[in-house]
Amino acid sequence: MMISGKTRIHGIFGYPVEHTFSPGMHNAAFQKIKMDGCYVPFAVHPDRLEQAVRAIVPLNLRGLNVTVPHKEKVIPYLDELSEEARLIGAVNTIEVSERRLIGHNTDGRGFLRSLKEQARFNPRGKRFLCMGSGGAARAVGFSLALAGAARIHFRDIDEAKAAALARDIRERTGVDVRSIGEEALKASAAEADCIINATPLGLKKKDHLPMPAALISPRHLVCDLVYNPPLTQFLKAAKTKKAKTHGGLGMLLYQGVIAFEIWTGKKAPVGVMKTALSRQIKG
Repeated sequence: MMISGKTRIHGIFGYPVEHTFSPGMHNAAFQKIKMDGCYVPFAVHPDRLEQAVRAIVPLNLRGLNVTVPHKEKVIPYLDELSEEARLIGAVNTIEVSERRLIGHNTDGRGFLRSLKEQARFNPRGKRFLCMGSGGAARAVGFSLALAGAARIHFRDIDEAKAAALARDIRERTGVDVRSIGEEALKASAAEADCIINATPLGLKKKDHLPMPAALISPRHLVCDLVYNPPLTQFLKAAKTKKAKTHGGLGMLLYQGVIAFEIWTGKKAPVGVMKTALSRQIKG
């Protein structure tokens, strides 16, 4: 890759960012479509976030991703928010348009697109059980509600947090969204079409499952938002129950695909980006 004064610079703000797979995915995409662009990680300390955002336009950066711990805190420094970013209350993509910074959230849309393209699953009219109520659950929950889900249940050890998330989505979208306790988990799973792990459980081999495997049946689509390892213990358990499974790599891929298309106005080379991600994870 040759970088010159004409190269369009994109990147990601996070702290830390050493672990990110995004540069490999996006740089492979720029090379494939023969665009003079590159993507670099920026380790932005939380104390310097405002300064970093204020520098985007002067430095002529063409587009950014935003990751932890900045997704919520970046919002006051932006000029505009997309409807999804406003509802979710978090930004993972910044579009630079005529010196204005527009915040988007492509996480939920990325999950929906992965359901459609990879799992061949349409969320409209379906019932969901989501384990967890953090940032990922919030993005997925709002996107499922906006896509026509019939019902969404959230289960979290922090029941107050799950209740607040359910209430927020319900009041803003009108969809039947509730939080449930441990005693209602079995009934909720039995009625669900899709079960989602939106907790960090699965990142480590010794992690316990986010819910009992006995509650999974062959009628379920079981999704895990953890993408490394690609086949988590939760997905392995679901496979033993003959359930259809869907890993977190698809969400990671398509949130990047959507961001790339926002920045460039061009169709992203999905296959190339998927291969780049897979190689990095295997490595």
